[in-house]
Amino acid sequence: MQKLTRSGCVRVVLGLFAAVMLALTVTPVQAQVTAFRQAVAEAAALDRDLADFYRTSDYQPVWTLDTPLGQQRRRALLAALDTAPAHGLPAARYDVAGLERLLRDVRSPRDLGNAEVALSHAFLTYARDVQTGILTPSRVDDGIKRDAPLRDRKSYLTAFVQSAPTAYMRSLPPKNPEYARLMKAKMQLETRIAQGGWGATVPGGKLEPGDSGPAVVALRDRLIAMGYLHRSATRSYDAAITQAVQKFQAANGLEADGVAGAGTLQELNTGPEKRLQSVIVAMERERWTNMDRGQRHVLVNLTDFSAKIIDEGKVTFESRTVVGANAHDRRSPEFSDVMEHMIINPTWNVPRSIAVNEYLPMLQKNPNAVGYLNLLDGSGRMVSRANVDFTQYTASNFPFDMKQPPSNSNALGLVKFMLPNRHNIYLHDTPAKSLFARESRAYSHGCIRLHQPFDFAYALLARQSADPQGEFHGHLRTGRETQVNLAQHVPVHIIYRTAVTTAKGELEFRRDVYGRDARIWEALEQAGVALGAVRG
Repeated sequence: MQKLTRSGCVRVVLGLFAAVMLALTVTPVQAQVTAFRQAVAEAAALDRDLADFYRTSDYQPVWTLDTPLGQQRRRALLAALDTAPAHGLPAARYDVAGLERLLRDVRSPRDLGNAEVALSHAFLTYARDVQTGILTPSRVDDGIKRDAPLRDRKSYLTAFVQSAPTAYMRSLPPKNPEYARLMKAKMQLETRIAQGGWGATVPGGKLEPGDSGPAVVALRDRLIAMGYLHRSATRSYDAAITQAVQKFQAANGLEADGVAGAGTLQELNTGPEKRLQSVIVAMERERWTNMDRGQRHVLVNLTDFSAKIIDEGKVTFESRTVVGANAHDRRSPEFSDVMEHMIINPTWNVPRSIAVNEYLPMLQKNPNAVGYLNLLDGSGRMVSRANVDFTQYTASNFPFDMKQPPSNSNALGLVKFMLPNRHNIYLHDTPAKSLFARESRAYSHGCIRLHQPFDFAYALLARQSADPQGEFHGHLRTGRETQVNLAQHVPVHIIYRTAVTTAKGELEFRRDVYGRDARIWEALEQAGVALGAVRG
């Protein structure tokens, strides 16, 4: 940055000034303007947005004005492009050196026009990249059912020319606190990598309180390097190490039992380079969700197996979840939608994929299997299993619907929370409570099961009922399926983050349950993103 402001920009300004002076002495002013406009029109022709912008503005220069404003704009753009790697963006994509060379080598109005358009191209590319990401989410993984909130490209230039240059460039990245904390964490990890990382890994096996020896020393040293343990000379697995291991486990979504078992050691031995990849991926994901998420919204992080209600930036409710199993037709998708109502004492309408792939083979072996499910024909009439030969049907011609009436054993439990969407994903209760005690909780067919669904319902109803708990249980006691509309619809964001920060700025990690972040990192690498190291 220092080099850019003191020498690069000076060379740029002097180069432009010299070019203009040269052109003035050689050709008439009108010829200069015509040559500049023609060069801009030709250079912008392959980019419809740029061509429209310059045509609408009568080909007036944005960047190549030989005025203080022109200098400010060039300086602001080049400075922003120079800091692109701090955002986890590929520096080569913007070719700052090439742009400076173009400006330095300007010798005619035509050169000036070509430089003008090159700067605009770089600006539009950077503006969209830093605001809404460089990847198309669904092309990376088909489970990411999310469109980045792309802005109209011309609007960037229109807004820029009406703004203070440096302030506008600073306004482009996401403004949510998580993004800023991830940027800081990225720099800290880069510094740590430059300093040699976290030292030697801890030998495999299992370490627990009371142990001693070289493996415990390695564990101690790694915990100190990672910031979980104060400096210590102990060679035994004492209370301080136990507490440090618990802190590490809690920060990595592990059962905080204080024992360094295989799972804990695997996460502990993951190097800072791999963690840096997760942070850069998280920053790209934050750009994909760079939108107003709602003063009140529900945030479901699939990797954290959690659902939270966020009110004005603060977590006001949190519950454990079970998410989709890691199979191609069961992984929970990522998307955002709006919760409109809840259904108390729900009927389970068995999805056709489950009916034909799981239950039909069972019925073909035993017509009385899954007897808790009702069989209905196309008109919604109950069908007696005794009158059906299930062996004559296949997955393609099975003509029945299957439903489970409301009950304590209903697959959806006693309440489900509806956010109408084409993926048929919603949040719901479940009778399978034992799964919530597990560390990894990817078992469902894709929907999000809640550990505390009643409390979740109370929290949602509290804004529209003087007695949310009484109202909820009043409906529940009837045993009848009842829809309760939410007076205030609530946005729901189902996300996937393996790197997250706390409000205090602490960095935490979760396992890449579906392998999606690995695929995103691979795509970012192909786009030119590289790991960096900050030398101390």
